[in-house]
Amino acid sequence: MAYRPTDRTRGVAEQRRQRYLDAATGMVAQHGFVGAKVKAIAEECETSVGSVYSYFDGRAELLAEVFRGAANHELATVGHAVENAGPSAPEKLDALVATFASRALTGRQLAYSLLFEPVDPVVEAERLRFRAAYHSMGERVLREGIAAGEVPAQHAPITAAAIIGAISEALVGRLTPTPAGLDPALSDDAIVAEIQNFCRRAIGAQQP
Repeated sequence: MAYRPTDRTRGVAEQRRQRYLDAATGMVAQHGFVGAKVKAIAEECETSVGSVYSYFDGRAELLAEVFRGAANHELATVGHAVENAGPSAPEKLDALVATFASRALTGRQLAYSLLFEPVDPVVEAERLRFRAAYHSMGERVLREGIAAGEVPAQHAPITAAAIIGAISEALVGRLTPTPAGLDPALSDDAIVAEIQNFCRRAIGAQQP
């Protein structure tokens, strides 16, 4: 008789799989993707390397799923902030910048890993997909602002992509494992405010 998984066995398997994902996510948040070794994940979960691999088609797939989970959470958090800001496009842009940048500066290792760390092409493909999602979010804000006469007419997709790139580039010096390029005396709040001011100028919005 062929084995058929029951609801109970499926539930146990899903819990075990999630446990491996949680352990891997914690390691990425502390040590980056390079530090999330399957052997270390297995040891933390008190299981075998083979057991971990039985739930994922290789380490790259495991880390891609870790990336999706963490990036989805960040994207949803930024999106929620934008939706609840307002009502003007500059206010929504301020919320996008503040939420993205302040969360990155608070969780620096995870932010560095999600944004900049060299990764497997499978994980890089996820990174590009989420970058496009941020571009789309910024583009929607800009189109609303242009339609309302709050910002000058401009090519919304290009401006949005440039804004998202500027936010990341402004943060990289503070997020790298060996911070460089930014005045160490500059507070995180000051960095966020400067990025907000730059982005407002970039879209042609008045300063608050």
